[in-house]
Amino acid sequence: VLVKEVSDLTGYDRVMVYKFHEDEHGEVVAECHRPDLEPYLGLHYPATDIPQASRFLIMKNKVRMICDCLSQPVKVIQDKRLDQPLSLGGSTMRAPHGCHAQYMENMGSIASLVMSVTINEEDSELDDDQQHGQKLWGLVVCHHTSPRFVPFPLRYACEFLIQVFGVQINKEVELAAQLREKHILQTQTVLCDMLLRDSPVGIVTQSPNVMDLVKCNGAALYYRKKIWLLGFTPTEEQIKDIAAWL
Repeated sequence: VLVKEVSDLTGYDRVMVYKFHEDEHGEVVAECHRPDLEPYLGLHYPATDIPQASRFLIMKNKVRMICDCLSQPVKVIQDKRLDQPLSLGGSTMRAPHGCHAQYMENMGSIASLVMSVTINEEDSELDDDQQHGQKLWGLVVCHHTSPRFVPFPLRYACEFLIQVFGVQINKEVELAAQLREKHILQTQTVLCDMLLRDSPVGIVTQSPNVMDLVKCNGAALYYRKKIWLLGFTPTEEQIKDIAAWL
């Protein structure tokens, strides 16, 4: 619904919702595009595709428009009395970096509009590159195969639409976190009950098991000189060495 609304408002050839995963790589999770264009839906991109410096600028500028990546940039003349060089990081009209302009051209995109989707930060410890209490969930990215300018009222309307979308995403993320926490507490209760009623072997031989409580690829139980293995683990001899070292 969102990509269709943004497409109708702006007229771009392609509108995508780009979601960042926990390892910071991106995935196109929704798309609306011109019928003759190749679909990008479901494609994954490495985290380096959008470096941290770019993410910082995206958090600072919620909306970034490039009207024509092939146009020659206009040189900014700085007053010699200024001690520090001018920073255009907060400017909507700044020219794209040469690498990004080439990247767009390689994709067959001449104009673009990028809008950030932010949600509340779950952790109390925040990166310096992020605004207080906010983290970057993803982007709404618009591409056009020819130069395109979107006037401010339309950009503002799109920004408001993205904010509403961000609020909805934030509610879903919070609900998912609450469900995960509830599931963890339930699993913890069952495993503790196993330890109290039976031998500890139940936490690796029954369901749920300890791997349902802790994110891992494997688990091992060393109890009364016997070893039980679950998932991908070291060998029994290696586990005995680890137990002796502990």
